[in-house]
Amino acid sequence: MDGPGRSARSRSTTSTKTRSRSRASALLGVALVTAPLLAACGSGDTGGNTLNLYAAPEENFEKVIESCNASANGKYNIVYNKLPRGADGQREQMVRRLAAGDDEMDILYLDSPWLAEFAEAGWIREWTGNYKEEAERGVLAGPLESTRYKNRTYAATKNTNVQLLWYRDDVVPKPPETWAEMIAQAKALKAAGKPHTAVMTGAQYEGLVVQYNTMVASAGGKIISEDGLSAVVDDNAVRALATLKDFATSGIASASLTSSQEDEVRKEFQNGNSAFQLNWPYVYASMQKEKPELAKNFKWARYPGIDKGKPSKVTIGGANYGVSTYSTKADLAFEAVLCLRKPDNQLYSAINSGVAPTIESVYDRPEMTEKYPMKETIREELRDAANRPLTAAWQNVSTVLSTILSPPASIDPQKTAERLRKELQAAIDSKGVMP
Repeated sequence: MDGPGRSARSRSTTSTKTRSRSRASALLGVALVTAPLLAACGSGDTGGNTLNLYAAPEENFEKVIESCNASANGKYNIVYNKLPRGADGQREQMVRRLAAGDDEMDILYLDSPWLAEFAEAGWIREWTGNYKEEAERGVLAGPLESTRYKNRTYAATKNTNVQLLWYRDDVVPKPPETWAEMIAQAKALKAAGKPHTAVMTGAQYEGLVVQYNTMVASAGGKIISEDGLSAVVDDNAVRALATLKDFATSGIASASLTSSQEDEVRKEFQNGNSAFQLNWPYVYASMQKEKPELAKNFKWARYPGIDKGKPSKVTIGGANYGVSTYSTKADLAFEAVLCLRKPDNQLYSAINSGVAPTIESVYDRPEMTEKYPMKETIREELRDAANRPLTAAWQNVSTVLSTILSPPASIDPQKTAERLRKELQAAIDSKGVMP
């Protein structure tokens, strides 16, 4: 689930390339010996119909679980085991237990970039037959793609997210369609002495990677090959590097660009000196609550593209449900996930927990209008979204990307692209030392 503290994951200090199931188990098994366990095996309830769900802390999520347990009529009982709040800690705890073949984990919360790693390692089961059909029913194209790896389905969608362009309509009468238009508008506002800065996540972490990935996808480019095994960084990815540098050196980017994560971006915009903000939808509710005088002019539009007339393709966030390969109650786990992800429960979580639905029909429910007045823009982006490159080495890849892209003002498009190709390939192949 992307948002403050989610998509903006800090740089990972642990990552493992998993070319085969046996290699993954062997390598990560070593980690079990050499590092302290965050949660010892055997900590969950192992009753005959108990299903252990390992998921991130989420406000009001217990209500969804209670609803599914009640409707199961004793067939199963989901137990909510809370993972650490940070994404790296969540992944680390699950990886260690799965590498040890822990059969007390049934349902797994998967941040969307982890799918390839977990599937390649053999830790999560493929969804097939009626389970697959039901899990994919009505799901928007972008989130649905995040559940697939090598043309197979390995998860069911839980929630999703996309960034929007937020702007002040008292200084920006017409939102820009491209990065070049946004930069030009901001320069004109600056010359007129009006609020003009554009704020986005530019610190050295996953948030910067998300911004670059969106630029690449919007330009029609590619960073990693479709099979996840080769660094590409094609000509359109180079164009995206040039766009990122242009923004960082334009004089309209926030002075705090290189230290900004999601919440710093939100707070800076609320200070009133910015005209544009690139961020997740949670900023809307915050603005209504914390700066009502500014909220009346707080509007949204589709994230800017690279080329005029060609809409952006925005990187999705969110999370999925996987069923552990080692679960001894797989059929019950699949059934429970189908309950957890059903439309009524996605609606409840959207309204009460602030996590956007993956099922298109939920956006048509009248309850969505008040909390998500921007829902049509979210849905529009989700229909034609981008995912982060599907590679089992994503943790390595993300670390290399965030390091080389930072600071954005130092990017030399051609030279930076050459370095990316070399170091990303080494990351994919688990060669060398991670930055």
